[in-house]
Order: sequence, then C-alpha cells, then structure tokens
Amino acid sequence: MPAKKEQPFCSCTTIHDGVIASASKKMLSDETVYELSDFFKMLGDSTRIKILQALSLSEMCVCDISALLGMNQSAVSHQLKTLKSSRLVKFRREGKVSYYSLADSHVTQILNKGIVHIGEKD
Repeated sequence: MPAKKEQPFCSCTTIHDGVIASASKKMLSDETVYELSDFFKMLGDSTRIKILQALSLSEMCVCDISALLGMNQSAVSHQLKTLKSSRLVKFRREGKVSYYSLADSHVTQILNKGIVHIGEKD
C-alpha cells in the first residue's frame, strides 16, 4: 500500500494580528455572503448552465430553447423563472411571445471565466 501523503498544515502558534486585522476589514458581510452563495447555487445546475449558454449565443423564446436542448417547454419555463428571479435572465414580450436573454454582460463574463478556469490544467 502506498504511503499516505500528508497534507500541509500550519505548525506555528503565532497569530499574525496585522494580517487578521487587514483581512477583517475586507471581509464580506454575512448578508452578502448568503446572497453570493445563492447566486453560485443558480450556476450549480447543468440545465441552467445550458440555458444560460444558449442565451449567451442569442435571444430566444421558450420554444427555441426547448428545441435546442431537447427539453419540454414546461421544464425550460420552470428554469427560466428561477433564473429570472435570480436576475440572471430578463425577457421582453413581442405579441404573445416572450423572448429571453441574459440580464447583463456580467453573466456572459462569469460563464466565460468559468469555461477558461475549467480549461486550465495544472
């Protein structure tokens, strides 16, 4: 059996007060941390990622997204409602049709940064 690789740990017993004081001033509020956590939960679903990626390519109606992803319209509508409530997508009406698009350029940037990150190899 191979030897167990030890994880690095801090062996010092000194607390670096300056580092802690500086970092403490920059820490996010609990409310912001919870909101950020909820935001990342929205990105933790593969169906929602597919919808966001599709909308990064073009504005689409539910029928378009359903056809592209091979999903039923009810499932797509449910996910769009969730994404809309999280302010990741927006919509506009044209007659009886609602067209969805990404809420703003930040959503595209986040998707693109994620794609770059997962493409990086150590």
